[in-house]
Amino acid sequence: MFRSLLIAMFATLSLFCGNSVFYADAMEKWQLDFQDPATPIMEGIINLHHDVMFIQLIIATFVLWLLVRAMWLFNSKRGHKPSTIVHGTTIEIIWTLIPSFILLAVAVPSFALLYAVDEEADPAITIKAVGHQWYWSYEYSDYTTDSESLAFDSYMVPEADLEVGMLRLLEVDNQVVVPTHTHIRFLITAADVLHSWAVPSFGVKLDAVPGRLNQATIFIKRPGTFYGQCSEICGVNHAFMPIVVKAVPLDEYVSWVSSQIEA
Repeated sequence: MFRSLLIAMFATLSLFCGNSVFYADAMEKWQLDFQDPATPIMEGIINLHHDVMFIQLIIATFVLWLLVRAMWLFNSKRGHKPSTIVHGTTIEIIWTLIPSFILLAVAVPSFALLYAVDEEADPAITIKAVGHQWYWSYEYSDYTTDSESLAFDSYMVPEADLEVGMLRLLEVDNQVVVPTHTHIRFLITAADVLHSWAVPSFGVKLDAVPGRLNQATIFIKRPGTFYGQCSEICGVNHAFMPIVVKAVPLDEYVSWVSSQIEA
């Protein structure tokens, strides 16, 4: 009976959803988990988090068991007397070696992920993101016409102008359009004060520092619209400078660039 009910429920869901896959690429209310990854780096971050949390839960359960067992069995009211042993070479070796192996098991994938984050691939596209009080401006420096690059400002859409289905405080008037399955380099800086360019689905969070260029290489694996925000307190309107990156197939991206240059 229960199995039949589950089959009917999944059949109904497949009927409504078809072959569509739904991703969480924006913040949600009461969100506790990560957004769905769109880059290999974010996949590595999530996997490392899950592995470390698994180890942490094992350690926490073991320590809790020891505490409860000690309080229950060695309560003075039960007449138990503590041992007079003050030194044990074997136990000290054990509780030194085991944490060392645990730290090593955590450190190896951590350093591998850190090196992967800093790895620089030969980019096919370079985009410069500049933080302002309080909006972002973008420049596609690979496309130059009449000594001018393809550039635009990206402002948050006011709440009064939002349409049905748009996200409050997250939509912008000009989205950053990028191709999928392409190495993209973002050069991030600021024109006035400290900002931070952060898109959770990419696993990217880089400070935008006036007078300095920070660099991130991104490889987006699937199409979608990805949302982020400035993650460095930069003034009174810090919460009103969102980031929206739209990843599209390469042919659609080429058409978008052509239309922007013609315009």
